[in-house]
Amino acid sequence: MKRMLMVASVVSMIESFNRDNIRMLQDMGYEVHVATNFEWGSMYSEEKIARIKEDLRQNDVMLFQIDFERDVKKMNGHVRAYQQLKRVMTTHDYDFVHCHSPIGGVIGRLVARQTHTPCMYTAHGFHFFKGSPSLNWMLYYPVERTLARLTDTIVTINEEDFTRAQSFKTSHTFRIPGIGVDTKRIEQIAINRPQKRRALGIQRETDFVLLSVGELNENKNHETILRAIASLNEPTIRYLIAGTGEHQSNLERLIRELGLTDQVRLLGFRDDVIEVMKASDCFVFPSRREGLGMAALEAMAAGLPLITSNVHGINDYSVEGVTGYKCAPNDVAGFARAIQTMQLDFDLSHQIGLRNSESVKEFDVTRSQSEMRRIYSEFGRHKAT
Repeated sequence: MKRMLMVASVVSMIESFNRDNIRMLQDMGYEVHVATNFEWGSMYSEEKIARIKEDLRQNDVMLFQIDFERDVKKMNGHVRAYQQLKRVMTTHDYDFVHCHSPIGGVIGRLVARQTHTPCMYTAHGFHFFKGSPSLNWMLYYPVERTLARLTDTIVTINEEDFTRAQSFKTSHTFRIPGIGVDTKRIEQIAINRPQKRRALGIQRETDFVLLSVGELNENKNHETILRAIASLNEPTIRYLIAGTGEHQSNLERLIRELGLTDQVRLLGFRDDVIEVMKASDCFVFPSRREGLGMAALEAMAAGLPLITSNVHGINDYSVEGVTGYKCAPNDVAGFARAIQTMQLDFDLSHQIGLRNSESVKEFDVTRSQSEMRRIYSEFGRHKAT
């Protein structure tokens, strides 16, 4: 039987972005192995990680613990992860390895080169892009450009990264629409909107509800939206933030300082995100960097207008005046104007939301899966030759 290895530095990358790929590869006749760090999973609890491991094993996936580090400066940890992964890849005869995440991508490709294993890398968003800090270009661009020489196929998920990757010296470069949005599933989710809003703490039907979904970290940039809301001094604006992360205490402190305790709720981890979206009025997505941004695409499928930052992969679907409004990540006044416009013009925001639920079908999961199947098939043929 053909055998392949999926490598990622964190288990959430396997769970959120590669479950469909694993099933697809198994359907194509591959025995699939996964090498990642199961000891931590970003926003996942220990219980969730345990369920993920058990589910993968139940589906005949062999698992390997690799002690990948999150901190790029911990060289001893990276050396240990390299050695662990090399043992796995020399013990098993893999037809190819598919690497994900920056650190997993670096170490995985170096080991693939050492073990003469054909290698594919999916870039879930380069850290260097138009408007990114100069330091990102100095640190990450030379690494990716060099490693591209060790990579047989690079898969990107947005147009800017695809264009950049084409300038690298790698054999094949592709672009896919992310992991894809299950638009049919989202369409079929129905809620009792007044009841759901009350459960979320929204007591007045006239309140204008903004929603953000994502990890509570610096990149997601929730602080800008909090400052924009504070500047409007409009108590009927409510802001829900779904997610967990290291910046939770910072956000809680800022919410108190800005006097927004009655207007903002941190919802924590939610397994009913689509229902929360359908109970909201507008989705805000002010990230400083996004490979694509699945939460915003899901919000479009749920019929919401968008207010986003104007960076990186977000620009592949967020169109000023069409899907909603766009601002520079730190433009507090611009976000405030966009929020106010959406709140004051219900017909506009409603029509934008309806259009979004149609235009997002360009990013449907069926298209993404079709592209990945084609890429895997072509990769197998190129490798064979």
